[in-house]
Amino acid sequence: MSTKLCLSAAIISAGLMATPAFAHDHTNSKEGFRSDAYFDFADKERWIIRARALMVEPDEGASISQIGGDVDIDEQYVPELDFTYFFTENVAAELILATTPHDVTAINTAAGQVDLGTVWLLPPTLTFQYHFLPNSDTFRPYIGAGVNYTLFYNVDEGAADDMDYDNSFGYALQAGFDYGINENWAFNADVKKVMINTDVSIQSGANRINADVDIDPWIFGVGLAYRF
Repeated sequence: MSTKLCLSAAIISAGLMATPAFAHDHTNSKEGFRSDAYFDFADKERWIIRARALMVEPDEGASISQIGGDVDIDEQYVPELDFTYFFTENVAAELILATTPHDVTAINTAAGQVDLGTVWLLPPTLTFQYHFLPNSDTFRPYIGAGVNYTLFYNVDEGAADDMDYDNSFGYALQAGFDYGINENWAFNADVKKVMINTDVSIQSGANRINADVDIDPWIFGVGLAYRF
């Protein structure tokens, strides 16, 4: 947990602590990542598309009826695509699209360690962002908050006979920055905390076991942004 918090704090601190150093006006500069104000462009140029490589690290916990115990959900590395639209030069909305498979194991239960197979998560997430330095040539930090709706699909039951996951609605927090390479391209680093909770119904022989599972992943991403 400490590693995840340190990585998150590093990205957030880089954005917030560096803001004064970059606060001067770059509006007239012709270098960097679209240094002019957003309203100086047509609507199509308020869009940014990003491609990131993600590390998805569940911060899991569970309450399992009858047999007790907890769950262990593995981390995954996946590609991600997202789209950002700027309403003003500071305020934007971002839609994040990615899907991840996760191996799930029940641990410390009365039945010992139980393989619960694999499940895929599809958590489309919408965040509203505030960009601190929209006219900077290079460093553009932001923070965001929003919601996600997570779909569970392609379930492999493992040692169970049947498993059913309820879809989940939850909140999301975000911080990150773009660093301009040229007028269209930028490097991006981003961290999110996504709240995902699901009720799981597990059929094993004649027994039906219910579990309340918090997945709540930390999502760390790096990639490229293109403004068009």
